[in-house]
Amino acid sequence: MLELDAIDAGYGGFQALFGVSMRVSTGEAVAVIGANGAGKTTLLRVISGLVRPSAGAMVMEGTNLLAMPAHRIIEAGIAHVPESRRLFPRLTVRDNLRMGAFTPAARAGFTRQLDYVYMLFPRLKERAGQLAGTLSGGEQQMCAIARALMSRPKLVLLDEPSMGLAPVIVAQVLDLVHRIRGEGYTVLIVEQNVRQVLKVADRAYLLEVGRIKAAGSAGDLAASDAIRKAYLGI
Repeated sequence: MLELDAIDAGYGGFQALFGVSMRVSTGEAVAVIGANGAGKTTLLRVISGLVRPSAGAMVMEGTNLLAMPAHRIIEAGIAHVPESRRLFPRLTVRDNLRMGAFTPAARAGFTRQLDYVYMLFPRLKERAGQLAGTLSGGEQQMCAIARALMSRPKLVLLDEPSMGLAPVIVAQVLDLVHRIRGEGYTVLIVEQNVRQVLKVADRAYLLEVGRIKAAGSAGDLAASDAIRKAYLGI
């Protein structure tokens, strides 16, 4: 579905990614793991068009994403759940979900998709008229994921969904990732919580200082001595 080939990217004179190549196949849940500052957020911003790479290629189902402006990439089927959720705190839950359905195709199917999202996340239906800024951290993350699903994407990008959440809520949020993957969505998730994310991913890439250092099945990476010592505290 998505292929990146030798991507270099950064901000101004600072280079954050060096020759990153990876793929995400239809129906997979793929994790990118690594320490803070490894370049994980930059990687997702490159995919969603917020950061333009200085070199490399990026293709989604045969479409050259580098030739598309950022506001058109969502129409190619990519939805980005950003770090720290970035909800509209003074809008209701329902209006935040409406903002996720801003493309013409999504607007046409708004009611049907809203019913589907409420079926996936009954708590949001209960909170539909509540201001998003007054939700708990876990509910806000749920709303951010649901907002992304309102565009009926082919690929969902999740940036550190466990950030700032209590351990019990982290488990619930990553269970949501497992659920949406079970609904047929393809997921690319970047996450510092290595132990938990490897339980819900099919494959994973280890990103260190902007470079892919390891790749393989989630089980293989979880069993790797180097990763167990560096990231799992074992």
